[in-house]
Amino acid sequence: MRRLLAVSIAALSLSACQTVQNQAGAPTTYQDPATLGAVKGVGIESQDIVSMTDQMMRDMLTEPRLANAATAPNVIVDSEYFINESASRINRNSITDRLRVSLQRASQGRMNFVARHNANMVAAERELKRKGVTDQGKNALAAAQRGGDYRLGGRITSLDARDPKTGMMSRYTQIIFEMTDLETADIVWSGIYEFSKAAADDIIYR
Repeated sequence: MRRLLAVSIAALSLSACQTVQNQAGAPTTYQDPATLGAVKGVGIESQDIVSMTDQMMRDMLTEPRLANAATAPNVIVDSEYFINESASRINRNSITDRLRVSLQRASQGRMNFVARHNANMVAAERELKRKGVTDQGKNALAAAQRGGDYRLGGRITSLDARDPKTGMMSRYTQIIFEMTDLETADIVWSGIYEFSKAAADDIIYR
């Protein structure tokens, strides 16, 4: 009886560890984010983010005040002042983060990038060092966090149209990028990315 019970428990344990194959589901496939994917609608998608950030990065590097100044300027690139007023649901960080990373790689020291989005993290560590809770680390203590010379701003807008007879929907999307002087409010560089898409039915963006 005890042997039968042990065999039964072992059989149940083995069955619980087995992987169940979801035969009804579609297998996962990798897609190139720079190309049109299998799921597509009229909103901002991965290929748009890749294309626009690459275009803005190349254009920004042609602006002498940003990329060819005698002293490398301190630049802030984040989503704080990058506003979405469009009908598309989009995480603005996916645009500004990719732009910042691409710019930092391509500029090769011609611009200094200030992590204003990490200001609280830096402030907390600075306080620990100055209170003697930690040692001073390897970098020399700075009088203050670095101030920005230029900061990215921008706006996403859109215009929708739908044919009530066919259900066909179209959306024109316009994305403006601006680099602003943080002392004079001069716009030292601006760029625009725009596109129009049409589809019979829109998809759900998350």
